[in-house]
Amino acid sequence: MTRWTFFIILVVVFAGGWTWISRVPTLAASATSLPATPREGFAAPDFTLDLLSDDRSATLQPITLSRLRGQVVIVNLWASWCAPCRAEMPALEKIYRSNKSRGLEILAVNATNQDKEQTAAAFARSMGITFPVLLDRTGEVGNRYLLRALPSTFFIDRRGVIREVVFGGPMSETLIQSKLETLLNEAP
Repeated sequence: MTRWTFFIILVVVFAGGWTWISRVPTLAASATSLPATPREGFAAPDFTLDLLSDDRSATLQPITLSRLRGQVVIVNLWASWCAPCRAEMPALEKIYRSNKSRGLEILAVNATNQDKEQTAAAFARSMGITFPVLLDRTGEVGNRYLLRALPSTFFIDRRGVIREVVFGGPMSETLIQSKLETLLNEAP
């Protein structure tokens, strides 16, 4: 046996041994793994959030996603400082106005833990937003949806199942409508 052959065998044995010793036990790996990303074909994580209100004395009922079953829902996570979020809001508003009667609901979830409530309110007012703007003050919804980009948009069917996911933006009105059309045409 040549020295190179012996050296290669020694390296392979050492690498295999090192891999075996440094592995993470299967049970420990599954116990500490992050939950699966909310994705197409799986139920949308439920949440309940307060509505944005300019009037501090107003008592508005919080909105719970699961109570909207039977409607097609767009959950759009955004912040007022996010340029792509700001750019796609007019398209979302136009889509909402033209499809609300067909069973569409849009929930604009403001990442309030990264934004200012007053700034979000001023932005929503200036854009003439008529769909519900919700406040994720603690970041709980962002965590449940594993927020990694703003805006993040989830298209949810009438049964509460995520059918499309779009990270980033801005989305055009045409893109939004094309993703909604099949969902809106499905029987309730």
